[in-house]
Amino acid sequence: MTTLLRRGAGALVGRRARLRWVHLLLGGALLMPYYLLASTLTAVFVRDTDILFPSTVGRQFGVFALALVPAAVTALVPLVRALESAAARALCGVPEEALATGPGDSRAARGRTALWYTLHLLAGGIVSGMSLATPPFALMLMALPFTGVPGGDEAPYGLGDLAFPWTLLALPAGLLVLVLLAAVSGAAGALLARCAPLLLGPTAADRLAEAEQHAMRLALRNRLARELHDSVGHALSAVTLQASAARKVLDADPEFARQALAAIEETTREAVGELDTVLGLLREDGAASAAPAPTLADLDGLLERTRAAGGTVTLAAPPALDGVPPVVSREAYRIVQEGLTNALRHAGRVPVLLQITVHDDAVEVALENPVNPDKAPGRAHRRTGGGRGLTGIAERARLLRGSSSSGERDGVWRLAVRLPLGGGAGR
Repeated sequence: MTTLLRRGAGALVGRRARLRWVHLLLGGALLMPYYLLASTLTAVFVRDTDILFPSTVGRQFGVFALALVPAAVTALVPLVRALESAAARALCGVPEEALATGPGDSRAARGRTALWYTLHLLAGGIVSGMSLATPPFALMLMALPFTGVPGGDEAPYGLGDLAFPWTLLALPAGLLVLVLLAAVSGAAGALLARCAPLLLGPTAADRLAEAEQHAMRLALRNRLARELHDSVGHALSAVTLQASAARKVLDADPEFARQALAAIEETTREAVGELDTVLGLLREDGAASAAPAPTLADLDGLLERTRAAGGTVTLAAPPALDGVPPVVSREAYRIVQEGLTNALRHAGRVPVLLQITVHDDAVEVALENPVNPDKAPGRAHRRTGGGRGLTGIAERARLLRGSSSSGERDGVWRLAVRLPLGGGAGR
């Protein structure tokens, strides 16, 4: 019993109930300008108000109903949804994820907001009026057993005929009036809290836009991961092999060691430039302030750095690759870079054959290298096509509506990629 009473009191006058009451008073305050406008227009355009509103109370309720019309019209402003959502989250206790945070740009969002705003002002106007009128009435009732009832025309609320023993019921009646006010306020607040997710929640268009933004963020994150893996990963692999080779022959072949150190310097310089290009995607001004991404036209520098790391690369390609579209050329360069990195990392200093073929409709990239038995003494150490680099190559090919394949056959690892020349848009 005590628990039920405590829960009932909490529902009527608890913190949530008080916040919802404040939210309703806010609705009543927002209603006042519309009420004054409707009252003024009624007084100007309706000459005989007795016909339209037979009584004073009827006139007040009629003006109250008319005031909701301009309120609903002004709620069509897109910003109203964001403001009302913030108020509902703070005062009605509606979870943040259930409400939309941005303006109502679509027709459906504006229509729902107008309905919510009208409901908020309707409930707020009623509760605000009761909050102004019922507490004095309740206090007067509770004071009657101690002060008596004024006689004649001085009796308020028509209580002049109230006599003993009925005056003894005035005290509980006053308390009941206050409980009724709290109950109406709590019920109205609960109604608004239940309707808020339906009327202020995200529409189907909002969910679609949010899904598209999430997909764009995910695509950008994956692109950054690919660029970092292919550019910086290649540089680190090359530098590691160059430093290892220089250390081994430092005393026996100082000239080779100097060449290796020079190659390390050049490789790291190129890596810093490519890193700046990748990080430019994260800046507010995009990649415009960063260095241009390398393309197939920069292939000679990539091959020189790979050879300086100890790799043997044979290139079979057309004499000029400038005719390849920039988007395809950039992706093809990254694919070659990752393929050479894989060869150095997994096979070591083995000969690599790089073939680039430009057709009328596509560019084909193929890399072949023998599997180094010292690097892969058993099948468990051989590549089976599951690394992040190969995944990135496949993603790059799919973005351009191309295809890729990789695998080992007869002791030779082969990577083949086909990129359509018209399959991708500029990124």
